[in-house]
Amino acid sequence: MNKLRLISFIISVTILTGCSEKAEYEQAVLEQMQKEKDIKDYNIDPNEMVQCVVMTSSKEMPGMIPVDPQRKQAYINYTRMLKLTESEDPKKALEELRKDFGSPKALADAHANYAESVVECMSGLVTGTEEGLNNK
Repeated sequence: MNKLRLISFIISVTILTGCSEKAEYEQAVLEQMQKEKDIKDYNIDPNEMVQCVVMTSSKEMPGMIPVDPQRKQAYINYTRMLKLTESEDPKKALEELRKDFGSPKALADAHANYAESVVECMSGLVTGTEEGLNNK
């Protein structure tokens, strides 16, 4: 019985830890969306945009689920990538990101994945909003 409790506890902690990296990534995306002029201009709900961007960009991240060590690291790396401009030494932070992603190309691919996710989500949400207005 105690072994079952211990295993259950370990699984719970692992899941919560995996969720914290994702939550930090969501927060970083939210901060980006709050700065995005088009979000305001098109009256897109920033929270809806965040959920879409996180879901869409996660499809191209390594790992399968949030508790997968590769996925957890991807969330950490993407969060750091989004906060690069806030760094005290952006040049050093960029070098660290290149190393953490595995190569400059992998970092560029991650940035492209994020940017494409933003465009795809914005397009879908704007189109959905316009269709909703046309159906009224």
